[in-house]
Amino acid sequence: MLFAAALLSGCGGGGGAASPAATAPSVTSPPAIDTMDLFSDQGSMYDSNTQPSAGDPVTVRLRTGQGNVTSVNIKYYDTADDAFHYVPMTIVSTDPTGRFDYWQGTIPASASEKYYRFQISNGAETVWYNAYGASTTQPSSGDFFIIPGFQTPGWMKSGVMYEIFVDRFYDGDPGNDVYTNEYAYDGCQTEQHSWSSGYTSVTANQGSACNSEVFFGGDLVGIQDKLSYIKQTLGADIIYLTPIFASPTNHKYDTTDYYAVDPAFGTDSDLENLIAAIHSSSNGPSGYIVLDGVFNHTGDTNCWFGKETYGTLQCSVVGAYQSQSSPYYSWYTFQDWPSQYSSFENSTPTMPKLNYGATGSPVREQIYAGANSVVQTYLKAPFDIDGWRLDSAQMLDADGNGGSDATNHQIMEQLRTAVLSVNPNAEILGEYWGDPAPWLDQGNQWDGAMNYNGFTNPLSEWLCGVDENGNPAALDVSEFDAWLRGARADIPVNALQTMTNELGTQDTPRFTSRCGGDVAKTELAMVFQFTYIGTPTIYYGDEYGMLGGSDPDDRRTFDWSQATLSDPPVALAHKLIAIRMQYPALRTGSFMTLVTDDTDDVYAYGRFDANNRIAVVLNADSSAHSVAVPVWQLSMTNGSTVTDLLSGTVYTVSNGTITVTVPSDSGVILEQ
Repeated sequence: MLFAAALLSGCGGGGGAASPAATAPSVTSPPAIDTMDLFSDQGSMYDSNTQPSAGDPVTVRLRTGQGNVTSVNIKYYDTADDAFHYVPMTIVSTDPTGRFDYWQGTIPASASEKYYRFQISNGAETVWYNAYGASTTQPSSGDFFIIPGFQTPGWMKSGVMYEIFVDRFYDGDPGNDVYTNEYAYDGCQTEQHSWSSGYTSVTANQGSACNSEVFFGGDLVGIQDKLSYIKQTLGADIIYLTPIFASPTNHKYDTTDYYAVDPAFGTDSDLENLIAAIHSSSNGPSGYIVLDGVFNHTGDTNCWFGKETYGTLQCSVVGAYQSQSSPYYSWYTFQDWPSQYSSFENSTPTMPKLNYGATGSPVREQIYAGANSVVQTYLKAPFDIDGWRLDSAQMLDADGNGGSDATNHQIMEQLRTAVLSVNPNAEILGEYWGDPAPWLDQGNQWDGAMNYNGFTNPLSEWLCGVDENGNPAALDVSEFDAWLRGARADIPVNALQTMTNELGTQDTPRFTSRCGGDVAKTELAMVFQFTYIGTPTIYYGDEYGMLGGSDPDDRRTFDWSQATLSDPPVALAHKLIAIRMQYPALRTGSFMTLVTDDTDDVYAYGRFDANNRIAVVLNADSSAHSVAVPVWQLSMTNGSTVTDLLSGTVYTVSNGTITVTVPSDSGVILEQ
């Protein structure tokens, strides 16, 4: 308006003598909106309720530079009326440093899913802000989520998971060990190997094709024997077991019988005892157990299929492979019975793929929908497990083509309904290597996913220079940060907080091996793992830097001589778990990028809530670096002090920064 008035006052004039030149009034343009000052996410300071019911309004906040903007609106899309709506925001407070204003507005309650962004103006320009950050043009994606009725388990958000490949963890009952030549499967004889031989490699005497028949003797009794290590020495409270049901292989991803524990692992009673011990608080913190559900396919030894046999197992039914008149014939997809049929990735004939058919089909009833289904049986007494990890979850379908379609999403919706009908606080964790948003962004399928896309892969590429599978690929710090931001933007925050952040799994080369055997890189990765958003998940042995290449070498036996707090990486894991458990800001707080230094390979970020401000600095370079951390972004005031939770060193904030010297391949966790 002032600029327009000034233009008008300079116009006009008429005939006659020229008048003396007038001095134009000075014009002050509003300062440009400083996008560095803008911040919001769905951490506890900026979102009043990330898991609202249909009757709960949601109050959200946005941070701007103090006095830097004149108006802010929430612009949200409501799926109920397929339209955008605006909510004006008001300033409610200023931060302790006097640098920032906090704007607040409330999105009204309803049962419909909504997506929101912020419109920020200073009278002369408009800036938009959503989960992707600030933009001068209105974004078309990356908005924050509101999904009424979508709740994810609090114990997953607050816990630390420990993944165990059962045959390689600990042999508690040598009496159930599989011995050499005990039985043959898929053209291979079983082999019993000594535990210590598995420290360095896992190779079958008969050749690589027979690696699935190599056994070391780990079992459920062994896991129970070592619970004090998991729950006390480390401090983890969630245990995820790779498949435990009857199967002729060491990995058990080819199920023979979903209703029986494999005899090499123990008995149903052993499983019940282990679960009770995990749930108990007498041997460490009360914990939780997640089982691996392999529901995309069975093994060819399963009586429903009936192609091969496993040990002394006798089938009382005729399988689909044996007769087209079998009651189980429609449970599988044959292109040319009996020799051609859909299988896992259509490349593994020993794993014939289940055909889920339409709603109400026998397969759906047997796997999850019926009261006596596999899924519901183990969620109920006497087992009472706390959740399912769903193997190859995106592949379940009705046509044998690999899933990831409308039928797959329908199956997952129905499976969620079945799980929550038995245990409303159970975890549903999907295995998916790409962007899992289609299974999470409506709140009606999985709770979270294995975070290959948003954690494992980018971290490996940054720190190791290879992807999660060991293939050459490198990210600089800026690219790493951008990848993380994009992955976070795709997923509702309560799902993001239950994503499992693992350095590696039973399907990837070991992290330390991907980093060329450098345990210091693994220690640095653990600092990130335990201070990032999501559920830290330790694949057994990663806490001491276990080595191993691709499957099966990534499944070596656990070296119990290293399972002690005198081992530096184990001690670090213990300390990091304790830190995470102590500070809710590391679990449900906000995440803010502070430094992306591509030259020195330094990355710094903040995690904070109303009670604590934490700055994490990671130096991935081969040299030490002095880093000026802009903690004014976390509202740390000049003269205040912060403490490195790893070393105990105390620092003082000066001119809005803290300067720390970070050794090579090391990190600091600065808490205030």
